[in-house]
Formats: sequence, C-alpha cells, structure tokens
Amino acid sequence: MEEQEHMELDKAAMTAQAHVIGVKSWLAYAGVLALAVVLFFVALPLAFLWNEIAAACVLAGSALLVAYRFLSVRSVQLYYDDVGVWVVSGVLPWKKGVSGVKWRDMDDATFVNGFVSWITRSYTVRIGHRFTKDSEIVLHHIARGRQAVETVNALHQQKIRQGEVD
Repeated sequence: MEEQEHMELDKAAMTAQAHVIGVKSWLAYAGVLALAVVLFFVALPLAFLWNEIAAACVLAGSALLVAYRFLSVRSVQLYYDDVGVWVVSGVLPWKKGVSGVKWRDMDDATFVNGFVSWITRSYTVRIGHRFTKDSEIVLHHIARGRQAVETVNALHQQKIRQGEVD
C-alpha cells in the first residue's frame, strides 16, 4: 500500500525518504458528487428541453468538469521527508505544485476536532510556520488527519531532541 502511494506522488517533487501521511477523505469527494448530480440530473435534462446540440455541449462540459474536480481532489497528498512536511497537488501542468514547511521553521501541527470530523474521521489539518502565517499548510477533509498530526508532531519533537532542529 505504501509503495503504491509513493508511486502516485509527483516524481520530481519527491525524495527517497518521502512518506505519505494524508490524502483527502471521502467527504472531500461529496462536493464532486453533488456537482455531478446537479450537472447530470438537472442541467442536462434542462438542456435537452432546449435542443440536442446544447445538451451535447452540457454533457461534454459536465463530464470534463466533474473529471477535473475528481482528479484535483485525488491529487492532494500530504507527506514528510527529511527536510519537512509538504503538500503536492494539481492535475494540469500549470496547476501542479509543492508547498510546505521545513522542519526548522515548523511551529506545530494541529487538527480541528468536532462532531462531524470525529464521526467521519475527516479533519482539517494545519501545519504551522513559526515566522509567518502565509507559509503554513492548511488542508480540509484529510482522512486520518489526527494520526497525520500526531506523526508530524512526534517527528518534529524527535528532531528537536536529536539537535537536528533549533
């Protein structure tokens, strides 16, 4: 399983020591499903009432939009390596990217707990930057986000104790 997750990461952004600790949960896909329902079961029948060419355009556009949204959600991966904690995401070449926080600049990792997040095991995860809020990582609907936060904080503390991080 872990080997498969490593293969899905963008090869240029990943180091050999990368470990995936978070991906989007099923709850993140609920928005894509709602969009698909609206487009295919509301907009498409309405377009057929107007004319068949409009319906074909709505069908093609809807299929492309739903596929793009699905792949965008699927592309988000939270991982750590020996340098820091990173997020890789994006489907289209001009949208692909990696952002993150280096271990030396990390403040702490937290998750937002509530009834819905507890029931669905889908958490908002925040990896803080000690110097600026602009560089922190905030991800919504991360599956097993609580464990991801625990892992990041444990690794950060270990690096501090070993003197690898100030």
